[in-house]
Amino acid sequence: MSFKFTVALAALALSAGHASAQQGVSKTEIKLGSIQDLSGPIAGFGKQARLGMLLRVDEINEQGGINGRKLKIIVEDSAYDPKKAVLAAQKLVNQDKIFMMVGHIGTAQNLAAMPVQFDKNVINFFPITAAREMYEPFHKLKYSYAATYFDQMRNATPKLVKEKNLKKVCTMYQDDEFGLEVMRGGEAGLKSIGMEFAEKTTYKRGATDFSSQVAKMKSSGCEMVILGTIIRETIGAIGESRKTGFNPVFLGSSAAYTDLIHKLGGKAMDGLYAAMTVQNPYLDEASQPLRFWANKYKTKFNEDPTVFSVYGYSIIDAFAKVAQKTGNNLNTQSFIKVMDTTTIPPDIFGSAPQTFSPTKRLGSDVSRLSQITDGKWKPVSDYMK
Repeated sequence: MSFKFTVALAALALSAGHASAQQGVSKTEIKLGSIQDLSGPIAGFGKQARLGMLLRVDEINEQGGINGRKLKIIVEDSAYDPKKAVLAAQKLVNQDKIFMMVGHIGTAQNLAAMPVQFDKNVINFFPITAAREMYEPFHKLKYSYAATYFDQMRNATPKLVKEKNLKKVCTMYQDDEFGLEVMRGGEAGLKSIGMEFAEKTTYKRGATDFSSQVAKMKSSGCEMVILGTIIRETIGAIGESRKTGFNPVFLGSSAAYTDLIHKLGGKAMDGLYAAMTVQNPYLDEASQPLRFWANKYKTKFNEDPTVFSVYGYSIIDAFAKVAQKTGNNLNTQSFIKVMDTTTIPPDIFGSAPQTFSPTKRLGSDVSRLSQITDGKWKPVSDYMK
């Protein structure tokens, strides 16, 4: 056997060894990636989710990591733009070579980025969006954790309509996949009680003026408005409505369930309902474990935690629990095997239990209602299904 041929065989064996190694997992480190909005219309959410993730990553690493491996998380900014989300995914997957994408924020952004990940066998773990496409159609690399916008609205709409004996229900929603899911859920909820929307109006992502939409709904005599809105659109729509003397019942999805609504919108936001799956962690919470956690977060980052901080924290916590159970053999297949027999119990944040299986990739489909009263979110219903 010639020397050249021997060297070639050795090189081939070496490259095969590298090919079979798990991307993003070394003897000492597990590399995770996340895409957040850090500079766009929901940068408030993205920043909070990132800090929540960092808190849990730091805690895990301080305790020795996961089976001796330290966690590293690389966060990229999408500015809530699907095109930028694709570029961020390409960097994380192909350049940084992450093991898993965790807590990517935004519906359109996830849909744009997933093909990049799936091409390299990278799991999309617990994206921060409640769209059905995060677990449908089935894909072995998809895992979602929260009740969908569709189910939230399908359950909450008829409940409030019946409680308040309402006759005219309208909707204002963002003209994209997220807004459509909220609208469709409300539509299905109304259909279940023999009703339909009296008025529908939309706005483009990033819009700041809602005067024409509010005027349209007011002139239609809407008694309840289902909001397919996020932060500033929720505040803008309700603020404009209050100014014009239009005061229907407002109902938002979990995308509007944030302390930023009452902090930025003030007293005008009182009365807003929203679907939720975990409690906003106020520093003076009655629950001692939740109060302790909130104060720990405040001490570390010098700002109050929010429900999006909780999402980030809980996503890393869930990942760590599953990765721990794979032992030293952490790879995509071993993670899926453990994940598909996992139940995540209720936690200090008031979440519902989550269960996963080889055919069930949404952890929980239940949500409950919260309402802003005197500038604070307060739960006003049990979990609905």
